[in-house]
Amino acid sequence: MACSRVPLDEQHVIEVLGPQSRERTLPALHPERKEDRGFIPYTPPLEDHSPAQVEEFLEHAQFISEDLEWLLSLPHDKFWCQVVFDESLQRCLDSYLRLAPRGIDSSCLSFAPAVSELQRRLHHSVFMVFLRMATHKESKENFITPAVFGEIIYDNFLFDIPKILDLCVLFGRGNSHLLHKMIENIFTQQPSYYGDLNETVPSIIQVFNTILEKCGLQSGDIADNEPVKLNTHTCFTAMTMREEDLSDLVFYLCDTCTTVHCFLDIFPEACHTFHKHGFLNRLSSFYEAAVLDMEKAVRKRIFDKCVQEDLWRRLSHSCRRMVDITHILLQHTCLQPILEGSENTATHVEEFLQIFTAFLQEKRFLADYDEVYPVAEDISLLQQAFPHLDDTRTSYLLHAVESAWETTGKKRPHTLSANHNAEPSSKADWDTRSFPNMAEEKGAELKGAECMIDVPHKGDNGAVCSLSAGELESLLSHIRDLLPDLGEGFVMSCLETYGYDGELVINNILENRLTPELRNLDRNMPRPVKETPPPVLSSRSNVFDDDEFDVFSREKVDMSRVWRGRRQGESTRDMLNDKQHINDQRDRYRSYQTVVDEVLIATDSNQDNAYLIDDYDDDYDDTYDINQVGANDLDEDAELLSRRPFTTPLVLRASAKQEEEEDVGGEEGEEEEKESAVKRDQFVQDPAVLRERAEARRAAMQNRRGYRAPPPSNVVGGPKGRGQTAETLIDRRKKEAHKGRGANHNRRSLADRKRNKSMIPS
Repeated sequence: MACSRVPLDEQHVIEVLGPQSRERTLPALHPERKEDRGFIPYTPPLEDHSPAQVEEFLEHAQFISEDLEWLLSLPHDKFWCQVVFDESLQRCLDSYLRLAPRGIDSSCLSFAPAVSELQRRLHHSVFMVFLRMATHKESKENFITPAVFGEIIYDNFLFDIPKILDLCVLFGRGNSHLLHKMIENIFTQQPSYYGDLNETVPSIIQVFNTILEKCGLQSGDIADNEPVKLNTHTCFTAMTMREEDLSDLVFYLCDTCTTVHCFLDIFPEACHTFHKHGFLNRLSSFYEAAVLDMEKAVRKRIFDKCVQEDLWRRLSHSCRRMVDITHILLQHTCLQPILEGSENTATHVEEFLQIFTAFLQEKRFLADYDEVYPVAEDISLLQQAFPHLDDTRTSYLLHAVESAWETTGKKRPHTLSANHNAEPSSKADWDTRSFPNMAEEKGAELKGAECMIDVPHKGDNGAVCSLSAGELESLLSHIRDLLPDLGEGFVMSCLETYGYDGELVINNILENRLTPELRNLDRNMPRPVKETPPPVLSSRSNVFDDDEFDVFSREKVDMSRVWRGRRQGESTRDMLNDKQHINDQRDRYRSYQTVVDEVLIATDSNQDNAYLIDDYDDDYDDTYDINQVGANDLDEDAELLSRRPFTTPLVLRASAKQEEEEDVGGEEGEEEEKESAVKRDQFVQDPAVLRERAEARRAAMQNRRGYRAPPPSNVVGGPKGRGQTAETLIDRRKKEAHKGRGANHNRRSLADRKRNKSMIPS
């Protein structure tokens, strides 16, 4: 083998051939270096689970798994020789990408444990092979030149756009990060794949056109301008085509939508290519034109029950994926550049508004999109990121969204979450919703893209009604004219349950298809009497009730207590100089600092005033002698003196301070100041003292560790042009010589060394 650190495309090997041991030199990538090992194509497991077919699948899958494990164990050069020049390997990998069960298929198939385990091993081996094929550098010794790597995978069709799409569908769940790096490396090393993707998008759009043509729905942009012949047979529709053809269309649509969604979700860099071809407008128009007819056909036509449920599930999954594709494209082409503050913010905002303006005519698609990704939240983000947003246009868009909900007959949920992950149940119903007839029996609510013609919408029990009182009375009288035997209360309950849709109520009553709740009601039930709410004034409750200014409970109010602005006859200076409230408080606090040991009590007029003294009471002592009240309390002098004495507020100390200065001499005043200085509460200490203590502790610690402070440096020196001292020049030379000792890693000394050896031109 050639020396290391040489790319594989430049390496050469020496091989010994023949009995004479002749040597010849071959490139490391050469057809003669591949091993003759035939890889068999992949066959998926069948649904009938017969023992013979299970055994056949296990045998074939075991062969493929062993071959792939052998391939992964090869060294770097042998692996690439086998990958590039072994056509049977590529056929095997292509067959697995085409025939392996998809995510939506795996839930329908219940394999035996042995089949599931072998399928899992085979799935992992195929992914590891493609992951190694997409890596041009495995280690420092094993790598391929990036440009040559791009030519190898492109010229030998190791990867193409259909393969990349299948890889995203099969391995996207749980491996999105690895797949993103893998696809990003492929597109980076070979930009020609962007051109292939640009040519693939029209083919994907053609899928939607083909489905419309098969369903007999010709839109203006796909219909040709040639006149239709008179003897041309009428095309089939979704209701008249064969069941096999309808199933194929649903499978075709489901596979296409799932594939595109997985690819854009894993590799968002492709969103600009799709957006450039007008993919959003084409997708929304297809959704509006085809989904309703296909859902009607799946519901109305007679299928096998399991087949019908599978078709409904796939069609619901397709609708959800089309909504998700729209959100991903809008997110990465319009919203994300706006939130990142790009230079063309105004252009992206205008583009976003134009896209939603084009969506306004697609009422059904707009309502379903708003159910999962509320448009009001996106517009709120735009208003925060772009303050100059036109409020008139945004209001028009929001009103159009509300109109779309009303036009499609859907009821908006009570609360829309601020983030999209807050309603998992609503979103999950798109992928897991059951067939409408089953939902009717269970009383479940169906959401999403389905057309609710026969299926009742759960109402709000009269809490919210979109009709005015006059319209509601007119609708009620219209139904009772047709069905006079029904009571008004029963009709009102039906209207509330079916979203105030009169035709739907009449149809379900005549066909006896009411919900179980309505069937249990009395059909002659009268209309409930609406209770008259109490008057607002009598039922109000306020903290200011019955005060002197309550005009609702008092006939007369003292208007002299009411004025606006400054009161007449009063000045601001007089109001500030009025200290009456301070004097009132001074008398109150003065009573707290007076301690009286003897209380004067009233006596007979003949005797002098007597005082209540703390005499000994023998009866009281005998009563409470057993209970040792306060025996365990701390009654020491130190504890009693440690309590904070009563303090008079500062506002009230003016006169008291003057009295103390007159009574107390100078010596006693000095002693009290010293004592107060000693007992001062050091709640916040002087920062200067704290810094001095910290500096002292730091110096002591450095002395214990033997730290020596660096000598003072005078690198700055004096002003320029006036000469420098010898100490400054010496310090500057030391800094120049030793400045590579730290972060620069001796770059200057190494550069001098290279220059001395003529390795760098001087």
